Amino acid sequence: MKSESAATVAQNPRAQTLSAQLSLQSLSRYTEIIDARTPAEFAEDHVPGAINLPVLDNEERIRIGTLHKQISAFEAKKVGAALVSRHIADYLESHFADKSPGYRPLVYCWRGGNRSGSFTHVLQRVGFKAEQLDGGYKAYRRLVINELETLPTQFRFVVICGPTGSGKSRLLQALQALGAQVLDLETLAAHRGSLLGNLPGQPQPSQKKMESLIWWALRHFDPSKPVYVESESKKIGNLHVPDVLLAHMRAAPGVWLQASLPLRVQLLLEDYAHFPIQPAELLEKISHLTELRGHATIDRWQSLIHSQDWPGFVQDMLENHYDPAYQKSLGRNYQGADKDDARQALNLTGIQSDHFTELARQILGASA
Repeated sequence: MKSESAATVAQNPRAQTLSAQLSLQSLSRYTEIIDARTPAEFAEDHVPGAINLPVLDNEERIRIGTLHKQISAFEAKKVGAALVSRHIADYLESHFADKSPGYRPLVYCWRGGNRSGSFTHVLQRVGFKAEQLDGGYKAYRRLVINELETLPTQFRFVVICGPTGSGKSRLLQALQALGAQVLDLETLAAHRGSLLGNLPGQPQPSQKKMESLIWWALRHFDPSKPVYVESESKKIGNLHVPDVLLAHMRAAPGVWLQASLPLRVQLLLEDYAHFPIQPAELLEKISHLTELRGHATIDRWQSLIHSQDWPGFVQDMLENHYDPAYQKSLGRNYQGADKDDARQALNLTGIQSDHFTELARQILGASA
């Protein structure tokens, strides 16, 4: 192996690198997928399954960009090459220390340029079967956008419909546990879909990352089998459901899940157990409904919260906010959502896991 540093390679990052075209099938050829971008870029979105080995950290990338704009491209490359070299050296002594000659990583950065080019070249010179992703993350992102325009139309969706608190998400989980294909959009979006649906301590992913997760899930489904989804609106928290996916879901047949009001209250008290602990957050959130529901209703809800009448508050919200809004949304958006016209109507008799498992078996039995 000739002595050639990463600093030299950074001047000519494409030297002797192999370029790989991205497809789902091609990803399985690699031992590992390495994202050489900064931690901030990686956190926003990345190829599913990739690990982050940044050759520049967040602050270093800003520094190099500033040098490029204010001094010169040459100065930026010189300083950048030194930084990149140090990071790659650290990884060679740590992450790659136990890798065999048969190790085959796919390396990418933003556009398939200096960062991944330098990294790939050094790995190849060591003797690893490294390849650089042609076009980098931008090529991957184009693939996701393009395929989300066509992928959803390849599947037969079955939409789980039912009023708030009827256990639609739990039923999806039961279906998945029995081996059914489930696209759980609320889990992917880290949000339960309503005004109060944020998950404590768990921020939502970026729009790009949610789309990556949807693409990845659809890419692994069998088009000959149904895919079960919940009757979502266009937005889940701050994130948008891709247009083609949403349109295909709204045209799909529905399964109607019905539950008594007491059961729904009980289930919601379990799912939203954090609000009695943090009532100030709840009070702030319901204040946003004043224009829609009026001061009298908001005052009544605030009184129920202050008196800690949680069952009364949940029931009041169901009857005077969630149920009217859900019925209006379903009637407007989902063709198979009417409980009288749905392909299958189910009645929830309890909120323990075995109750949802039994309903899931009924659904799968009917679709067999």
